[in-house]
Amino acid sequence: MPLTKKQLIITSDDFGLSKGVNKAVEKAWLEGLLTCASIMPGGAAFDEAVKIARRNPELQVGLHLTLVQGQSVLPHAQIPDLVNEAGCFSDNPVASGMRYFFNKGLYKQLLREIEAQIQRVADTGIPLSHVDGHLNIHLHPTVFGFLTELMPRYGISSFRLSRERLAHNLRFDQQRRFGKTVESVVFGALANHARPHLKQLEIRYAGEVKGVLNSGCMTEEYILQILDDLNEGLTELYFHPGILPDGEISRRMPDYRHEEELAAITSRRIRQRLAELNIELVNYRGDTKEYA
Repeated sequence: MPLTKKQLIITSDDFGLSKGVNKAVEKAWLEGLLTCASIMPGGAAFDEAVKIARRNPELQVGLHLTLVQGQSVLPHAQIPDLVNEAGCFSDNPVASGMRYFFNKGLYKQLLREIEAQIQRVADTGIPLSHVDGHLNIHLHPTVFGFLTELMPRYGISSFRLSRERLAHNLRFDQQRRFGKTVESVVFGALANHARPHLKQLEIRYAGEVKGVLNSGCMTEEYILQILDDLNEGLTELYFHPGILPDGEISRRMPDYRHEEELAAITSRRIRQRLAELNIELVNYRGDTKEYA
């Protein structure tokens, strides 16, 4: 039997975070390989991101759920135990994750904010196709439980199942071996928990997600190395492109290589290699994109 065709989703996270991210997203869509963008409803440049999405209707938009290191949609008065008076979530993902799991008193506020983030995008009229999360918070068991209720209600049909082969990553990038091992175990367990629920709900997901272990370092060199050994079927690569100077992304992600990631998405060498390997560019809806 013939092998399943390899398909690749190329996503930009943090759409709406800042002007530098928004400019990069539109450039990556018009001039590069981008097929999806995940929007932050509480981002300072959300309104601008909506305008970009409207003038590029074939760019698929998903929700970049933000419950840590970011801004809420609801005011402090409605979710006082989740954010400070300025509406900012904690910058500590581990402490936040523990609170969201063990403190059941937070559950109503969490559900209220999660639905408000979905609703803010829905109110723009932009079709919301998939869900992922800032620092992969969407896979947190408490958060994921709420999403299983909300996704069918809002017609969301796809989900980022954040799992990545550790050995394949380390073959090309030996940095952060211990950190990557921990992340691989944690996200692998969370993905195993989520998978049967997604299947029951008939929510689509990619077989593997590249970017979990090399977040902020998805450079042209690294992408060219991993393309030869992608799994059959559907794979997602997610990036954090940006155009500098941009104070917001430099403050929040000082070690991320935003412009190099944008260069990778618009790379002629990567485009040529995808063609040589007969890898099809798609989005979560299954729409194909010709190599730009």
